[in-house]
Amino acid sequence: MHIMEGFLTAEWCAFWYAIAIPVLIYGAWKTKKEIEKNPRAKSLLAVSLGFIFVLSALKLPSVTGSCSHPTGTGVAVVLFGPSITAFLSSIALLYQALLLAHGGLTTLGANTVSMGIIGPIFGFIAYKAIKKFSLSAAIFLAAAVADFMTYVVTSFQLALAFPAFPGIEGVMVSAVRFLGIFAVTQVPLAIMEAFIAVMLFRSIKTYSPEVSTV
Repeated sequence: MHIMEGFLTAEWCAFWYAIAIPVLIYGAWKTKKEIEKNPRAKSLLAVSLGFIFVLSALKLPSVTGSCSHPTGTGVAVVLFGPSITAFLSSIALLYQALLLAHGGLTTLGANTVSMGIIGPIFGFIAYKAIKKFSLSAAIFLAAAVADFMTYVVTSFQLALAFPAFPGIEGVMVSAVRFLGIFAVTQVPLAIMEAFIAVMLFRSIKTYSPEVSTV
């Protein structure tokens, strides 16, 4: 998913940064408020950030200029909601860009929008839709949907930057091609990540029964 450094034009980099920055400012504020309200949340925030960082660093070759990997945002979004998840994701993406050459600084905005913002929002919606029926199923679905929607967004980001031919039709043709390539690896990765997310949440509940989801 991480779009590599220098792969997008300056215009598209600026566009995605313009979308990401206001969300991240709000997410940072929400994170600060969460810690002030409950200082013990620091440990959960650290676990959530670590989960995002480790899983999203496990990259597989895929589309030129990008890659496939789990996103790890499912646990954060059910514990803290989309805005804090966006902030945590941006931290993970920044460290990966600086330390692992995974993604990039110019494409940090685009990668944050796909993995940190839109993917988790869809995962959160899916989670809320079935939470009252089964918490485990809701967490599973949240992780899987957040993962898969990240790649849907990345496909359209790449398609907008590199359409098959001018016009909306060219964008759609490119998006379908990118989605087709991503799907080969991403569908099984999303399912695998969803199982891991459920197991992690159950482990957290075992040691901290007072932990609740949003």
